[in-house]
Amino acid sequence: MTIQTQQAPAIRLETHFQNRVLRCFVDRPANINQMLTAAASRRPAAEALVCGERRLSWAAMQEQVMRAAGGLMALGVQPGERVALLLGNGIEFVIATFAIQAVGGIVVPLSIRDQTPGLTYILQHCGASVLVSDAVLQPLWPAQKDVPAIRDILLVGAAPGHANGFEQLLASEPLPECVAVHEDDVAIIMYTSGTTGFPKGAMLTHLNVVHSVLHFAQGLSLSAEERGAVAVPLSHVTGLVGLMMVTLGLGGTLLIVPSFKAAEFLPLVARERMSFTIMVPAMYNLCLLQTDFAKHDLSAWRVGGFGGAPMPPATIDRLVQQLPALRLSNCYGATETASPATAMPPDLTRTHLDSVGLPLICAEVAVMDEAGRELPRGEVGELWIKGPMVVSGYWNNPQATADNFIGGYWRSGDVGRVDPEGFVYVMDRRKDMLNRGGYKIFSVEVENVLCQHPDVLEAAVVAKSCPVLGERVHVFVAAREGRTLDAEVLRHFCATRLSDYKVPESYTLSTEPLPRNANGKVIKLELRQRLSAELAAGPGG
Repeated sequence: MTIQTQQAPAIRLETHFQNRVLRCFVDRPANINQMLTAAASRRPAAEALVCGERRLSWAAMQEQVMRAAGGLMALGVQPGERVALLLGNGIEFVIATFAIQAVGGIVVPLSIRDQTPGLTYILQHCGASVLVSDAVLQPLWPAQKDVPAIRDILLVGAAPGHANGFEQLLASEPLPECVAVHEDDVAIIMYTSGTTGFPKGAMLTHLNVVHSVLHFAQGLSLSAEERGAVAVPLSHVTGLVGLMMVTLGLGGTLLIVPSFKAAEFLPLVARERMSFTIMVPAMYNLCLLQTDFAKHDLSAWRVGGFGGAPMPPATIDRLVQQLPALRLSNCYGATETASPATAMPPDLTRTHLDSVGLPLICAEVAVMDEAGRELPRGEVGELWIKGPMVVSGYWNNPQATADNFIGGYWRSGDVGRVDPEGFVYVMDRRKDMLNRGGYKIFSVEVENVLCQHPDVLEAAVVAKSCPVLGERVHVFVAAREGRTLDAEVLRHFCATRLSDYKVPESYTLSTEPLPRNANGKVIKLELRQRLSAELAAGPGG
C-alpha cells in the first residue's frame, strides 16, 4: 500500500545516478531554480517570506535572490563550488540558499550550535570557498590557516556599509538568468550528526529535493496557498527541505521563526494564519502546556507533521480536542532521504500510533536480514529505503557510499518491520537495541508505553551494563509540569503492558526535559554518560 490522494500523479521508472532505476514523478520541475522561478511568476504579489516585522513578496524575494546571485558570481563562485552557511533562521538564510542555487553552486548548511572543531572538519572536508555567517558567530570561526580554501567571508548583521556585509551582495547587478543545472547535480551537502566517527556529507541533488516537495504536497494534500512555519533549524533537513523548500516550492508563504519559544510561537502563528508546520512531539507538548493555548485563534492550522520521536496518545487527543480541523501526520525520513520516506494518512494517526505511516508514492521500503535478504511481512530487520528522494551518496567518501547504498537502496540503520497492510514500524536504531540475556528489547517500545502514563512528559531508554545478562533496561523519565513521578508506580504501569524482561529495572526521574540536539532528537549519548556518572557515584535509581 502507498499514500494515495484523490488524483494520484503519474509515475514512471527512470535511471539516475548512473545505475539506479527509480520510480519518479512524470510531471515535475527540472530543478530547484525552475521550481522557484515558476512559483514567483505565478504569485509575484503574494507574500513569500515573513520574519518578525520583515515581509517580502515573491517578486521582491526573487529580485534579492538574483542580486545576491550576481554578487556571488562577481566573487568568482563557479558551478559546483561549495558555499557554507553559518546562519540562524532568518530571511538571509533563504536568500543565500537560492542565490547559491542560481549560480549552480552547492549549499553547505552548518549548525549554529556546532563548535569550532566540528565546523573546521566540515569546512575542510567539503572544501568550501565562501562562508556566509551571522556576524555574532565570528568566535566560532576556524582559523584561516585551518580552512585555506575559504577566500571570502560574508557577514549577516554587520555594521552598515561593512565591506564584507551580506547587504553588499544585494546591491549587485542581478544575474539575468539562473545557471543551467542538471537534476542529478548536487544542490546541497548536509552533514549527518556523527554519532560514530566523523560526520558524513549527504549529497542532496535537485532530483531529491524536487521529489521531496512533491511527496509532501501529494502525501499531506498541501497547496500553493500554504503558510508554512519553520520553527526547527533551517540548517537541518526538516527545516531546509521539509518546510522551506516545500512551502516555497509550492509557491506559498514561509513564516520564519528565529528560535522556538512556545509562548511566542502561538501568538505568532495565530496572527500569521499558519496552515502547516512540522515539529517534534516535544514542541507540540510545550505548546499545549501554555495556559492560554485555547485563547489563540489557530483555526487556519490544517496540517501538523511530526517525527523524530513517538507522539504520546494524550498529546494527540488534546490536540484533536483543541483543534478539530488539525490533521496530524507522522512523517519518517532522514537526511539521506531528503526528508520523508513515509507518511501516515492523518485520519489513521490515532489508530496506528506505533507506525510511521505508509511509503510515499515513489518510495520503496524493504525489511532485510543481516545477510541482505528480504524478510516476510511482519518480521523484524533493517529498513532499506529506495526512491528518487534518496541521496546520491556521501561527499568525498566512496567507502561510506559503498557501505550504505546497495542496489539503489539506502541502509537506514533502523530496525523495523512492515505489516501486511504496508504500514511501516520503526522499532529502534540498531545501536540502541538492547540485548538482555539473549532477549532483544526495542527501546522505542518501552518509551511508547511510558509516554502513555499521564504523569510522563517524555522517556528515553538506555542500556545499563550487567555482568550476568549483558544489559538491563534503564530509563530516563521527565515529568509533566506539576506532576510527581514515582519509580514503583511506573514499574507497575510497565509490568501490566510489557513482557517481564522489557520492564525497566532502574529509573532516573526528573522535572527537566530530556537533552535534545538542534533537530529535536533526544541525545542518548549524553544520557549514557549521565548513567555512567550515576553508577560511579554509587547505588541508586
